[in-house]
Parts: sequence; C-alpha cells; structure tokens
Amino acid sequence: MAHQAISSPEAPKAIGPYSTGIRAGHLLFLSGQIPLNPSTGEMAGPDIVAQTHQVMRNISALLAAAGASFEHVVRTTVFLADLEEFGAMNTVYAGYVADPPPARSTVQVARLPRDCRVEIDVIAVLPA
Repeated sequence: MAHQAISSPEAPKAIGPYSTGIRAGHLLFLSGQIPLNPSTGEMAGPDIVAQTHQVMRNISALLAAAGASFEHVVRTTVFLADLEEFGAMNTVYAGYVADPPPARSTVQVARLPRDCRVEIDVIAVLPA
C-alpha cells in the first residue's frame, strides 16, 4: 500500500526522523503534536491551557493539509506530564473535537519532548 507524508507550514516540522503525518489509503495517522508554535519554534506558554490550545491548532493544520477536520478524527491519545492537569486539558480539547468525540486514551508519562505539558496523536478517516 502506498502512503504519503502530510505536513503543513502552519504546524511544526518534525524534530526527528519521522513524518508529522502519514496518509495510508483513507486513514491519516498524525504523529504526536507538542505545543510548538510553528512561526517561532518556541513552546506556547508554560501552562496546560496555552499548550493544549497550541497542540490542537497544530493538529487542525495537519488535518486541513490532508483535506480533513476534527470531524474525521476517530482516535486520539493524550500524553500528560501531570494527570492533575486533565480537567484543564479536557476543557480545551472539548472545544475542538466534533460530536461524537473520538475514542481516546489519556496517560501520564514521566517526561515529554522539550519538557512540555501535553502531547496528542491522532488517527482520522479521510473523506473519500
């Protein structure tokens, strides 16, 4: 099966040997997005709210580059530096996802890239 790399100038570039997104048939797999501002390369604020907004904007840009939106997302995984920040992250997250919301797992991890507070990866089913 052929697959195609997906990227957007409105989302951060990969910071390692991986693609920010891969389209495989009607499936789109987005690598974990961290709260990097694509214009500056800097972290988007120190708190979970600012960081979650930036992550969701990055995801939105990559979805758009593939001809999709949050309504096409079927699965996410949320990685948090501190599960105590779940409520604040969840409030921001809910403002972006479509109804019905995607299936999701949320886990606390020991450390995230660049010591950010949140990282989210996505699987979407693209329109035919």
